[in-house]
Amino acid sequence: MPGRVAMVTGGSRGIGRATCLELSRSGFQIIVASFEVEKNEEVASEIQAAGGKAVPLELDLTSMDSIKQAFAKALKEWGRIDVLVNNAGITRDGLAMRMKPEDWDLVLQVNLSGAFFCAQQVLPGMLRERWGRIINIASVVGQMGNAGQANYVSSKAGIIGLTKALAQEVASRNVTVNAVAPGFIETDMTARLPQEVKDRMLSAIPMKRFGKPEDVAAAVNFLASEQAGYITGHVININGGMYM
Repeated sequence: MPGRVAMVTGGSRGIGRATCLELSRSGFQIIVASFEVEKNEEVASEIQAAGGKAVPLELDLTSMDSIKQAFAKALKEWGRIDVLVNNAGITRDGLAMRMKPEDWDLVLQVNLSGAFFCAQQVLPGMLRERWGRIINIASVVGQMGNAGQANYVSSKAGIIGLTKALAQEVASRNVTVNAVAPGFIETDMTARLPQEVKDRMLSAIPMKRFGKPEDVAAAVNFLASEQAGYITGHVININGGMYM
């Protein structure tokens, strides 16, 4: 895919980092975007060392100004963004009864509103070029629910709805919008969970193992490819059979 540019939000670690590396191996030029400036630079350097092209980009999804400035900078530097991977996400877990309004707002703002406003920034160019891929990272809990995560679950269920709505709006211009819904993936986010929670999760996975970031990155890479050109509005589940 010569010359095509892919931007990955939350590209500094976990699924985002694995996705940056995978897309680079497929020939995409990569924009590693997150609020973690040093880690963005590390991932970009890793890609460059392997012979790929990548630039780091500071992006704060809680700020509309930051979103606009980041995309303006990316478009000025590269001239286009062909693939957007909305991967950035946070958790602020707690029982619904006691959840603080700010914890609800922040998770929805980063995970759902952030994804929408990023998509808004790239759509004009994609529609003009009549080619584009938006790939949203949802979650198995957005499909099946999870106690103590009303905010996160709502944001990820919202991502699935957003995916389907956008897909219908832009399909006629050869722009596809799909989602990937990971199950339990070994990342920094899941590493913080208590062991008893991990054991309980493992017992619910028919494949009896946790996924790796590379498992998710492979699906994103496929959805970004020419081969996936007739797939839109779809959710690919990568969960080891945890939810079917």
